[in-house]
Amino acid sequence: MPYNILLVDDDNEFREEFRELFDDYHFVEAQNGREALDIVAKPNEIDLVILDVKLPDMRGTRVLQEMKRIAPSLPVIILTGYSSKDVAIEALKGNADDYIEKPIDDKKAGEIIRLLLERSGARPLDTEGAAGKIARVKSFVERNYHKKVSLEEAAALVCLSPKYLSRLFQERTGQGFNEYRLKRKIEHAIELLRGTEATVNHIAWQLGYRNAESFIRIFKKMTGHTPSDFRGKQGKEAPPKALKTPKSPKRKTPASRGRVRRKGNAGTANTHDRRRSGALRGARGDARRGRL
Repeated sequence: MPYNILLVDDDNEFREEFRELFDDYHFVEAQNGREALDIVAKPNEIDLVILDVKLPDMRGTRVLQEMKRIAPSLPVIILTGYSSKDVAIEALKGNADDYIEKPIDDKKAGEIIRLLLERSGARPLDTEGAAGKIARVKSFVERNYHKKVSLEEAAALVCLSPKYLSRLFQERTGQGFNEYRLKRKIEHAIELLRGTEATVNHIAWQLGYRNAESFIRIFKKMTGHTPSDFRGKQGKEAPPKALKTPKSPKRKTPASRGRVRRKGNAGTANTHDRRRSGALRGARGDARRGRL
């Protein structure tokens, strides 16, 4: 499967010529900034974005900033037709990874694209057969770990029914699709807790949780620790207060066991007393009858 490039430009002819120049890649196209942001915000397989600096609805540099907020590691190349270093500098300050000037120098542009794809770590996948489909689904989950990826979206990606993909995924990986997706999300959370000073709230946001409470609850269920407790044990911050342990049932003390025994002995003594008094009453009765 070839690399996927999101090409954002409002000029239809330019997009067509660009596709013909670089036909080794698969292109997803957007004509304006909002359309491009919608594509990036949803689960996707985009490896690289090529973004025109002048769009009909907003400036490319503004789209760039929003893209980097949504997907910080996604490489973005800015297109500029003004031959202006100022525009390029502004784009690079906005965290663009590189820029290409119009008209396009195909050799120079091709080298920039190739280097950024190599640097990103993205690799084309062999998607043939069942093994290839599972590899693509796992890659799809991995690159969209910070988004809510559904079984239906993954199934549509590899042209299978959700029911069949669910069974195939379980057979090939030994775990359910949702179990795998959640496990990868928590593994990324662990990396962030160990390798950054980001707050728990910020990590929850980075992982796509709407509130930190949901993230904390799921993290504790998966690891046995709250995120703060886990980070404390890694020496990144002061250890949290000890977790409350379940209360053990009260054990009987020697004194209480003695009281129980004394209670039992008292009951036995009372029984003996009743028997003795009964015998005495019987003896007295016999003596009276003898006197008569």
